[in-house]
Amino acid sequence: MLRHYGVDLLDWHRGQLSSRRLSVLVRHLPRDSALIRALHGEAADWSVTDYLLASVVDQLAEANWMFATVNRDEDSEPLEFPEALPRPGDQPEAGPTHRAGAPTAEELTRFFL
Repeated sequence: MLRHYGVDLLDWHRGQLSSRRLSVLVRHLPRDSALIRALHGEAADWSVTDYLLASVVDQLAEANWMFATVNRDEDSEPLEFPEALPRPGDQPEAGPTHRAGAPTAEELTRFFL
């Protein structure tokens, strides 16, 4: 509170800061505040725009993978499915490298032929 607003939290206890004003100040703390970092961890560093850009990059990588998979020689080895960009709070998954519901290389080949 003191760093961002210049308001001492003890002012609320002293009666110099109303509960409503304190509530408004806490609700509108910036993402780099200690409270927001304590509540949300690494996710506080990412905005909605950052998540959307990561999603766009993932979708573009998948589209490129689909194009390359469909247009490869039949005798060549299958291409690896691209990994998603890591997001804050994501845990590494053990198991298949592609997303649930994503088509396999064989399904794409059958679809486009």
